[in-house]
Amino acid sequence: MKLPWRGRLPRTLRGRLSLVALAAAALLMIVLTVVFNAVVRQRLQQQADDHLRTRATTIAATVDTTGPTARVVEVPNDDALDADVWIYSGPLRLEAPPGVAASGPLGRAADALAAAGGQRCVTVGEAQPVRLCVQPVPGSGGTSAAVVTALALAPYRSSADTVLYASLALDAAVLACTYALTRLAVARALRPVHTMTEQATTWSTLASDHRFSDTRRPEELAQLGTSLDALLDRIRAGLRHEQQLTRELSHELRNPLARIIAEVDWWQSRPRSGAESQRACAAIEDAARSMHSICDTLLDDARGSAGATRGTADVRSALSRLAAQFPRSGRVGVQVMAIAEGLSVGVPQALLERTVSPLLDNALRHARSRVMLSACRQEAGIRIEVTDDGPGVPPSFAAELFRPGRRADPGDGHTGAGLGLPLARRLARSVDGDVHHDEGHRDGARFVITLPAG
Repeated sequence: MKLPWRGRLPRTLRGRLSLVALAAAALLMIVLTVVFNAVVRQRLQQQADDHLRTRATTIAATVDTTGPTARVVEVPNDDALDADVWIYSGPLRLEAPPGVAASGPLGRAADALAAAGGQRCVTVGEAQPVRLCVQPVPGSGGTSAAVVTALALAPYRSSADTVLYASLALDAAVLACTYALTRLAVARALRPVHTMTEQATTWSTLASDHRFSDTRRPEELAQLGTSLDALLDRIRAGLRHEQQLTRELSHELRNPLARIIAEVDWWQSRPRSGAESQRACAAIEDAARSMHSICDTLLDDARGSAGATRGTADVRSALSRLAAQFPRSGRVGVQVMAIAEGLSVGVPQALLERTVSPLLDNALRHARSRVMLSACRQEAGIRIEVTDDGPGVPPSFAAELFRPGRRADPGDGHTGAGLGLPLARRLARSVDGDVHHDEGHRDGARFVITLPAG
């Protein structure tokens, strides 16, 4: 269920945090204001009661209770003392404030307080409240008296209202300052996050090697920087993987495309017989199927499923087929050595061909007169060797041999991109095999492929 107020919330984090801070501050200020004003009103009423009791004690000193009945002793300037004062001898009213009706609310309240006895206070009236307090006057011989004093609460209520309005104005000012300062503080705190977001966008687009962990930041932002570094590393790895897949596809599709172009050029150069046309079509079809196999194999490897579904392949037929596909380079020929009947590997034929093909292409590129393909069984599985009689691998370049894009001599006139050998090794390792250079071989180069037996 969608909440009705959900769409009215601020869209920015700064706005939401500021609103939360404002709500928390408002709740706290309301509680404090209510408590403070309650305490102020209670304190003002207590002051009024203390004032009334002090007056009542002063008036009680003028009441003589030594006789059979209480009487009021006249003192100088007693008009000020008699204002808003009732004096009782038992239930009998001795004195009352002038101008106050005996049957009025104040008179009845004073009579009730005197009759009840003890020290008590009551408030009479709503619009013009008056506070009344009674003070007993102890006497001898059973004589008792009581003094009731009254005080208008309007000045005290006015003071309490003034305090309330002042506290509300202060609350409003504090809330406004809280909201403004929170927005400023949150904006300042989020500024590095905004900067990091822009940097992450730029660095991921440009494939930059910058990292957020290289800059000192607060602990929380340092953790965010570590997470962004990991995310950027995955993006960079994905970009490198995509670029590598593109280069490998173009590298592997080059030979089948060259065969198709050669067959089409040969076919169009002069009229051909029906048998020759059929052979050309068969060669083009074989090259197209090879391209399809290359795409499937490399895409399976990119998805990590190259070795998920194992199969078997006959080594001799696969190597013979590869030798027939590669065109002769001048006087260089491909020779398939004697291979035992029934020798098979536990990988699909397409993957076997894609593993051997870059090594064979590399050997043809550097060989002087011949390239030899051989295979045998060994304890670790099946061993396939690709040997050429070229200049071999320079010792200084041996460590860089299987790194993508590296070539021993980029200016040797060959069209290689330095991707074939890394691709062959990666495909072999995807099925628990391997490819390595035999450094002990002389008079050329020898690359050894080990694959599980079928």
